[in-house]
Amino acid sequence: HSAAKTDYPVSEGLVALLEPFIDTIVICTMTALVIVITGAWNNPDYADYVSSQNGAGLTSAAMGEHISFFPYVLSLSVFLFAFSTIISWSYYGERCWAYLFGDNSSIIYKILFLICTFLGAVVSPKNILDLSDLAILSMAFPNMLGLFLLHGKVRRALLDYWKLYKAGELDRKPEG
Repeated sequence: HSAAKTDYPVSEGLVALLEPFIDTIVICTMTALVIVITGAWNNPDYADYVSSQNGAGLTSAAMGEHISFFPYVLSLSVFLFAFSTIISWSYYGERCWAYLFGDNSSIIYKILFLICTFLGAVVSPKNILDLSDLAILSMAFPNMLGLFLLHGKVRRALLDYWKLYKAGELDRKPEG
């Protein structure tokens, strides 16, 4: 969203808020309901999935009991999610790298990204998840600092946006 060209950054922010809501509330709730309603969480046949915390395997087995082709749909979905995540995070990271070190050094980032992608395929998933959690946490701190320092500007932009929205004037170009 940070690379989006828009007259109203607030509208892009509101769209950005919708994505985690759909992912977390809608998709995760539906997945949990499938696992609970089918009884897969308590099925001895699926104890390995539960003990190894293999959520995708448990979901696939639970749905596969009732919709025979669902494991294939889930496999394709997981692949597409992983692929799109790699593409988008490589772009975000490259833009940040270019901002910090200049566009001419992007090749260094690309090489580092390829090395990390390879390591992600050969290192244990637990280690990768721990490292990913740590990296995302490390990004949260500067973001929280930015939110704190810019909260006045963000508040003014939000209030201006709502005023224009309520007046039906969002189709005109914003001032300054």
